Amino acid sequence: MRKNFGSKPMVYPMPVFIVGSYDENGVPNAMNAAWGGISEENEISICLSPDHKTVKNILKTGFFTVSMATADYIRECDYVGVVSANKVPDKFAKAGFHEVKSEFVNAPLIEELPMALECKMLSYDEKSCRMTGEIINVSADEKILDENGKIDVKKLKPITFDPVEHTYITLGEKVGKAFCDGLELK
Repeated sequence: MRKNFGSKPMVYPMPVFIVGSYDENGVPNAMNAAWGGISEENEISICLSPDHKTVKNILKTGFFTVSMATADYIRECDYVGVVSANKVPDKFAKAGFHEVKSEFVNAPLIEELPMALECKMLSYDEKSCRMTGEIINVSADEKILDENGKIDVKKLKPITFDPVEHTYITLGEKVGKAFCDGLELK
């Protein structure tokens, strides 16, 4: 027996993105955004309402970063989601974040968050709130790489958002091998 919940924004896992931008004076800003994902091989789409300072910044500069929120920085990542830069202009610093300018786009990388997508804005639809960005580069701190130089999800410790309980959850253990396990049924 299934239970129907109606039309709701429920999907698992729902990544927690920290979107970084610079304003016209080069002041870094970050916001927490959970409604988004990869939409093409080198594109990301995120739902961002137009009243956010981050959106205003991106529309001016054309660039942004998307860092993966991590278990090590839950308080800081949640803070940039519950406080508006329209009211607290230095919320990036108040969160305890430190910025390094991306080498690839005019947007900040957050030192504390070890993985980020560096993006050029492709489009923004104010009505649907959908922002699409071209992924120019993916950067990762060496501390989250495995012995083969690949990103180790266990070292990264990304969190997801539970839209029902309004909680953050870390990703679990590996349970299978993509593009391989299903071959057993062929």
